[in-house]
Amino acid sequence: MGETLLDVQGLTCPLPVLKANKALRALAPGARLTVLATDPASVKDFRAYAAETGHALVAMSEEKGVFRFTLRKRAEEPAA
Repeated sequence: MGETLLDVQGLTCPLPVLKANKALRALAPGARLTVLATDPASVKDFRAYAAETGHALVAMSEEKGVFRFTLRKRAEEPAA
């Protein structure tokens, strides 16, 4: 499985999570998405997003004001 990079630096809440959600929809189950963000609120937002959607937040780090989140898309879409 590949890994996709989404750079949302400079965008503020809720745009980083909304753009990540859109990107994840286009990926295969189990694929990884790495998001680069600069909004400090994105830390809380991505934790909540992962908990609510079932996507796994497999890594999170910060370096020089840039937050890096790696999400793994859940195996199946929930039933509607």
